Amino acid sequence: MGNCIQGCKDYFSRQKNTNIRLTLPVVCFVWQIAMIILFGVFIRYDEESDTHWVETKAHDNITSDIENDFYFRYPSFQDVHVMIFVGFGFLMTFLKRYSFGAVGFNFLVASFGLQWALLMQGWFHSLDPQTGKIFIGVESLINADFCVAGCLIAYGAVLGKVSPVQLLVMTLFGVTLFAVEEYIILNLLHARDAGGSMVIHTFGGYYGLTISWVLYRPNLNQSKRMQGSVYHSDIFAMIGTLFLWMFWPSFNSAITDHGDGQHRAAINTYLCLASTVLTTVAISSLSQKTGKLDMVHIQNSTLAGGVALGTAAEFMISPYGALIVGFFCGIISTMGYIFISPFLEKTLKIQDTCGIHNLHAMPGVIGGIVGAITAAAASESVYGKGDMGRIEGDVPEGEGLKLTLSPLFTGSILRLPIWGDPADENCFDDEVYWELPDEEEEHQESIPPILEYNNHMIHKQQDL
Repeated sequence: MGNCIQGCKDYFSRQKNTNIRLTLPVVCFVWQIAMIILFGVFIRYDEESDTHWVETKAHDNITSDIENDFYFRYPSFQDVHVMIFVGFGFLMTFLKRYSFGAVGFNFLVASFGLQWALLMQGWFHSLDPQTGKIFIGVESLINADFCVAGCLIAYGAVLGKVSPVQLLVMTLFGVTLFAVEEYIILNLLHARDAGGSMVIHTFGGYYGLTISWVLYRPNLNQSKRMQGSVYHSDIFAMIGTLFLWMFWPSFNSAITDHGDGQHRAAINTYLCLASTVLTTVAISSLSQKTGKLDMVHIQNSTLAGGVALGTAAEFMISPYGALIVGFFCGIISTMGYIFISPFLEKTLKIQDTCGIHNLHAMPGVIGGIVGAITAAAASESVYGKGDMGRIEGDVPEGEGLKLTLSPLFTGSILRLPIWGDPADENCFDDEVYWELPDEEEEHQESIPPILEYNNHMIHKQQDL
């Protein structure tokens, strides 16, 4: 009887893998064909990227091509693009056997999502009522990357536990919800959120956490052997951290107004991040009886200041104010990894693989509060008459924080047994979806695990 049951399980497991091998290429091909059609119908170059730029210059008395928005925005776009494809991807390579999935699926999700983001954001923000077309330029590319960032944040919560097709479905709904909540917060509530503390990080964080809650796996401990890092995987993850840390001033300043606002956003973020590193190191050391540092904290909590300053980055928060925000974010984020993440998993049944609650969701809420306080304290003596016109009425008053739209429907769809997600004992393992080098398979048992993580939150030394 037991052999019969096991045989049935093996059969359905083989069928599941066959479905994935067939479904993933079908989804990719069909989606790309759909994008070609939709782009052909709706997407056009804007006036600064069209061949009629010469006529636009003459009409607007523009004397030099250097005034084209490309030359103002492209350096920031390049930095943000590196954050999306390199920073986020490598930050998630900490798992000992899921580096291909971290970087490769990050690549897939970002490429899939940015195309849909250009359409969704275009329909909500820049659809020309006369022609019915969406006109895109370099700033559109930055905003599409921002939209994708929210989905990659959500990916961190389910890292290693879902199939690539589930990730694409999750991104499809995530980009759609992002465009809606972005329109509500920025266009209807008129909140200012240049660095996306509310729009990107709070949304992406709670979108991913809710889906993780819906997809809760009570038997995930069957893959406990894979829920850890080795020395080289943590080094690769640290590469992602450093790329994100270095380029975060560009992220927070990329779409701010030219001039003093953009300049100020870069300075404030730069200082806030530096302050965050010091308090993260301090709390990490204090949390260990030996006084040693936890690499989980260094990889993640050191970035929390960039998240929390996103809303207020362009405001006159002052250099010491930026340091204060970073000071408290390093403490709160690190304490989140130590205390809150275990509580979320044990009590609320939220399995947060990367700890996105502590790096994105919670600092994003802090960022919304900091932005609201800073905007409420704005005065004409500080901003001048010109800037006060933009600041007044832009206080979110906490409303933006309530608009993280529920992804329960998305999670329910992802629970359907048609997506080829890995079995509990095969989570966090690249072998399910990737062809691995022979030498990796031959020597995997010869490399002893050095650190064992409980969902990237708690580690302990093993006897070798």
